[in-house]
Amino acid sequence: MSNPHPLVSIVIPSYNQGRFIRETIASCLSQDYRPLEILVLDGASKDDTVAVLKSFDAAELQWWSEPDGGVVDAVNKGLARAQGAILTIQSSDDVFLPGAITAMVAALQAAPEAGLVYGDVELIDADSQLIGADVQGDFDFCAYLGRLQYIPQPGTCFTRAAYAETGVWRDTVSYAADADFWMRIASRFPVLHVARCVARYRYHDEQRDTQRARIARDWTQAVNDLIASNLLTPRQRRYARMGNQLVRHRYAAPQNWMERTRALYAAALANPPGLLDARFPKRELLPGRDPIWRQLSRLKRSLGFRPRVG
Repeated sequence: MSNPHPLVSIVIPSYNQGRFIRETIASCLSQDYRPLEILVLDGASKDDTVAVLKSFDAAELQWWSEPDGGVVDAVNKGLARAQGAILTIQSSDDVFLPGAITAMVAALQAAPEAGLVYGDVELIDADSQLIGADVQGDFDFCAYLGRLQYIPQPGTCFTRAAYAETGVWRDTVSYAADADFWMRIASRFPVLHVARCVARYRYHDEQRDTQRARIARDWTQAVNDLIASNLLTPRQRRYARMGNQLVRHRYAAPQNWMERTRALYAAALANPPGLLDARFPKRELLPGRDPIWRQLSRLKRSLGFRPRVG
C-alpha cells in the first residue's frame, strides 16, 4: 500500500443489540488510528438501538436502520457502502481493544501481498467482565480447514483487494458466513497473525452460535464448495475433510456421545496425520468415555469426595 494511512472501514451489522452497541461503537471511536469510518447497518431494531446511535455526535459514524434479510444482508450492504482500502466487520456485541486497528494496519502494510490479518481475543460476559482469552497463534491454512484453529471474527482486518477477488458474504451458508469468507480469502491470499489481543468477544444467551446443527451444516457446505473449486492442494483437501468430521463432533449434542465418537474416528480416517496434532480432541476416541466419567464424578460426590482444586 502506497498510502501510509489508508482509510479503514468498520462495518457493524446490528439487530436489537442496544445494550451492547454503545460499547462497540465507543471502542471504534477510541482507536488511535485515523482515518476511519464506522458504518452501522441496523435491521430496524425494536429495542433502544436507534436511540443509542442518535446519541453519538461523531462525523466518522454513519448508520442506517431499516428492515433487512439478516446479518449476511447487513454485512453485504455495509461492505458495498464502505470506502476504505482496509475493511473490518465488527459484531454489535463485541469490542476492539486499544491500538487494535493500528496494529493490524501495520501488519498488512509490512506484507502487501497479504489479504487478511487477525489477532487474539479476550473473552467477556454479558456484563463486560473478563472471563478468559483465546490465543490462536500463527496461521496455518490446513489447521484452519481441519478445525484445529480458527480466525476470531471480532479481531480481523482484510484488504479491498481480497474483498474484490473473494466476493461477498454468502447467504447460502449464513450460519458460517464469516468462516466461509475467511477460508475463501485464505485460499487466495496469505493470512497474517498479530501476536496480541486486539478485541473482546462476548458470550451471552442471544448469540447465533447456539444454532449447533445449522453451524455444522453451513461449515460443511462452505468447505465442500471450496474443495469443489479446485483451489486446495491434496493436503489441504485431507484436512478439510477431517474438519468436516470435527465440526460434526464439535456441534453434536453433548449427550450424543456415540455420534461424537463416530465423528472423531471418521476425522482420523480422513486425515491420519491430524491425530498427531495436540489440538485434535482425542479424549472421546474412547467410546463412552464422557458418560462414564460423569457417572464416576457423580458417584464420588455422593460418597463425599471433594473435587480436586488446582
